[in-house]
Amino acid sequence: MCDNGTHSHEHSHTHAHEHSHDLGHDHNHDHDNGHCHCHEQSNAQSADENTALLTYMIDHNRHHGEDLHELYHSLEKAGKSSAAALVSEAMHFYNHGNDKLAEALKLLGGE
Repeated sequence: MCDNGTHSHEHSHTHAHEHSHDLGHDHNHDHDNGHCHCHEQSNAQSADENTALLTYMIDHNRHHGEDLHELYHSLEKAGKSSAAALVSEAMHFYNHGNDKLAEALKLLGGE
């Protein structure tokens, strides 16, 4: 929790993914994410903290992008082409957002 009259957002969620690929292997990964975002008017995060957070978010989002890609194929196979098309469109915007985060990371000197 944040002090000095500032506000915070705390998130804690756990979810597991188990996927079968047509390539003959299974893909499993778990996420257990607990984090707090404190918004303080007077104290900004350090450059290292910003770089670390952007690096984490890009990697985290890439894993979820893979999940969306697999969902797209699953919907296509199930004959749910309209839903699959919407997931495909969402993937485009998701990837575009990740590209913008990667650009920001480069500007901060990280990769």
